[in-house]
Amino acid sequence: MPLLTIHHKTEYRYDRPVAFGEHRIMLRPRDGHDLRVLSGDLKIVPQPASLRWIHDVFGNSVAIATFDVRAKTLTFDSTATVEHNPAEEFALTADDTAYFYPFLYNDEEFPDLVQFITPQYGDPDGELSAWARGFLDEQGMTPTYNILSGMTHGIREAFTYRKRHEHGTQHPLDTLQTKSGTCRDYALFMIEALRRLGIAARFVSGYLFIPGDRAHGYVGGGSTHAWVQVYLPSAGWIEFDPTNGIIGTRDLVRVAVARDPRQAIPLHGTYVGPADAFVGMNVSINVVSASERTGA
Repeated sequence: MPLLTIHHKTEYRYDRPVAFGEHRIMLRPRDGHDLRVLSGDLKIVPQPASLRWIHDVFGNSVAIATFDVRAKTLTFDSTATVEHNPAEEFALTADDTAYFYPFLYNDEEFPDLVQFITPQYGDPDGELSAWARGFLDEQGMTPTYNILSGMTHGIREAFTYRKRHEHGTQHPLDTLQTKSGTCRDYALFMIEALRRLGIAARFVSGYLFIPGDRAHGYVGGGSTHAWVQVYLPSAGWIEFDPTNGIIGTRDLVRVAVARDPRQAIPLHGTYVGPADAFVGMNVSINVVSASERTGA
């Protein structure tokens, strides 16, 4: 069970002292059987007047900070050490309900999955639906794994990864038409494609660990990362990273899950002052293993 340490530092800079509104911080890794948080520390400068922790509607850990001072910089410095036990790639047998597509969710689970099955973005000409149906076997039922693996690797191979400076995610149709985007764009695109097939999918925000022996095969490191979780009967929530072609949790450190990317923003807040007071921000993210920390 390798130990990973995640250091995430964000600094906002202003040309004069400004006041700060409420900030929501979603940086703590999400505990589970495959990921255990051993330690966590969040330093904020200037010190907030109050800092409280809540669980949001999806069970993610969220810190909420309020301030009563003015300053020219605002810094959030988070360090967490986790025990990471990646699950093996999932395998379905012919006896599993979801082995072949189409499949049905049972009556007990369906009401809780509706929000993850219902498309959130428009597709007026059916382009996104057509792309999704391209992974189906025209001759009969398609193994579900083939659809999920095909989409994951298909996006990675056919689309061009590029960083964008604009906030948020682009519309899935923009991702399809330009065949390019960031990891958040890829994740949203794949989610919307799956939902059009009636498959429950949700957005995941977290971090990507880049081992030295695979450094040149991954993109999206050095910043927060995003990927997809798909829910299958008998298999549960399974991870798919279309940016890097990862199936399962190998090298992925989960922080938050959400129906829509706007619900999983790592750090969000406001300041009170002139619009031109904002100078810029610096973000530094580093994910290392215990052996890298000790120089082994």
